[in-house]
Amino acid sequence: MRLQPEHLATLLAIIDTGTFDAAARRLHVTPSAVSQRVKALEAEVGQVVVVRSTPCRATSAGEALVRLARQQGLLESEALAGLVADGRSRVDLPIVVNADSMSTWFGAVLTEAAAWDDVVLRLRVEDQDHSARLLRSGEVLGAVTSDPTPVQGCSTEPLVTMRYLPAAAPPLVDRYRVGRGIDWAAMPLVRFNDKDDIQQRILDRRGVDVAPPTHEVPDGGGFVTAVRSGLGWGALLTTQLGPLLDAGELVRLGSRDHVDVQLYWQRWRLPSAHLDRLSDTVRRESARGGIHPDGGSHPQGVSRGDQGRSIVE
Repeated sequence: MRLQPEHLATLLAIIDTGTFDAAARRLHVTPSAVSQRVKALEAEVGQVVVVRSTPCRATSAGEALVRLARQQGLLESEALAGLVADGRSRVDLPIVVNADSMSTWFGAVLTEAAAWDDVVLRLRVEDQDHSARLLRSGEVLGAVTSDPTPVQGCSTEPLVTMRYLPAAAPPLVDRYRVGRGIDWAAMPLVRFNDKDDIQQRILDRRGVDVAPPTHEVPDGGGFVTAVRSGLGWGALLTTQLGPLLDAGELVRLGSRDHVDVQLYWQRWRLPSAHLDRLSDTVRRESARGGIHPDGGSHPQGVSRGDQGRSIVE
């Protein structure tokens, strides 16, 4: 069996754009030609490779072909960029990053990448516990993930540990205060989305076996705003929380309550200078601007805010 490059490229275009029509526009062919190529590819491999949904998605067999098409596309674009020195050839680098990294240290990666005239970054924002799935499906070349187990064909290395501390607005704490503590089972909480289990980990450690009222705010800045407004309590990064503690807008909940999330960089093992450069930048900027747990010094953003600040148990 010899797979046709144009068939693989067509499958990749469908997965990237989401529809047959959009793939046709990207490839400068008709939708009918796209459909015919997919049917030919499915006949070659003897399996359905794409689910005709909205958006289209690859089947298990299709994911293996998407990974192959992505690898071939990267190597081909790098080879062409080396041959054509006109400054217009760019290599496509799709990656996935968790929202909290995007709102903190990963911005420095984008600042450096802004000077690269030979790449196009395509960022996906996904929960750190689920981003490895996009590597397996072939949708991205690299991922900031909490999964230390490398996806087949990928390498992995540790980045930083991000520390989350539970906090709430003082009026909310006053409403649910019980003695010197709070009623964790009754006080509303805020989570990023249904994949965000950080708040639940804190409740589990406290033995709370009922579900408090739970608000969902799937936006990094909006999440912090929701906690500040008193909509519910939430676990914030140390760098986010410190200034809000100083200003008296939030109080910390639980002197020993925190959740540490170790992040890793996973990338495909390909001989790619562009992917190597991106990996070097991710490694350097995460070490420079990441949030590290207390290893003899205060975590960033917490030292000043905790001094003289009451902590509600």
